[in-house]
Amino acid sequence: MNYYLAWWNVENLFDRSTAARSDKLRSQLKSELVGWTAAVLQRKVSQLASIIVQMNEGRGPDLLGVCEVESRAVLERLVAALGALGRNYGIAHHDGGDKRGIDVAFIYDRDLFEAEEEFFHVVLKRSTTRDIFQVNFRTGAGRVLSVIGNHWPSRMGGTHASEPYRIIAAETLSYWISSIQELRGSNANVVVMGDFNDEPWSRSMTDYALSTQSRAKVTYARSPRLLNLMYPAAGEAVGTHYYDNFPNLLDQVLVSRGLARKTGELRVLAESVEILRYPEMVSGGRYPAPLRFGRPSKASSFDENGYSDHYPIAVTLTTD
Repeated sequence: MNYYLAWWNVENLFDRSTAARSDKLRSQLKSELVGWTAAVLQRKVSQLASIIVQMNEGRGPDLLGVCEVESRAVLERLVAALGALGRNYGIAHHDGGDKRGIDVAFIYDRDLFEAEEEFFHVVLKRSTTRDIFQVNFRTGAGRVLSVIGNHWPSRMGGTHASEPYRIIAAETLSYWISSIQELRGSNANVVVMGDFNDEPWSRSMTDYALSTQSRAKVTYARSPRLLNLMYPAAGEAVGTHYYDNFPNLLDQVLVSRGLARKTGELRVLAESVEILRYPEMVSGGRYPAPLRFGRPSKASSFDENGYSDHYPIAVTLTTD
């Protein structure tokens, strides 16, 4: 039995309704959402869905983590647009306190997973940022799989000046990994995915989230280390996000000791990790950056034939 898990920063999937927004959030988004009409929202959802239905050889993901979604309502629109897949998709969404109102969420096949528990872990930052969102799923065979979605503080203001905020997020993540292992044992099955706004080799990832490319350090150590599966992509000089035409591996998937073991009942197929770059998603020119949808309020970035400023990533777990 295989499980196909994916992650995608879908870039500014905002709702049309303002009813659930606070006065502060309405003010924050007022100019940003100029031109964000019902037709534009529907086009954005349609573009995203056209990629998601291609995942997993046209079967769609078994579980998809997303970030930069404003509400459950827009997630429901996205799930409705995936109807041709014939999947019994459910939604796990946490309405956090981010200053732009964007959240982390999961779409999952309810015929394969039961969402038993949801937790949100607050990243303490002077100006509010996205929480870390954890959902404990139970598979049909009764195994518990903890999936943790991340969207760490951005590099706005400079990579080094903003780094302490991502270190705080990394420490928060590592604390909860330790808690899961204390509760469920050192072989607990944990998948960590997200847009970390740092590279796999950044200090936040290696020194504080305790991620590494060494399977041995994860499987034989008792500390809450994580196996970072994105290092091979670094050797191919490709990215999930491009800035100034430089590839960045900001979107990553990591697994705990339980999944990293080659003898585990549920384990990761490390070689299955991929950056999903379908031809229609790749912008023209010599740099293979993603073709972004942007937003109408910033005409220079808006392209109704685009998708997101990030590529999705995917990985397969197996019980064989």
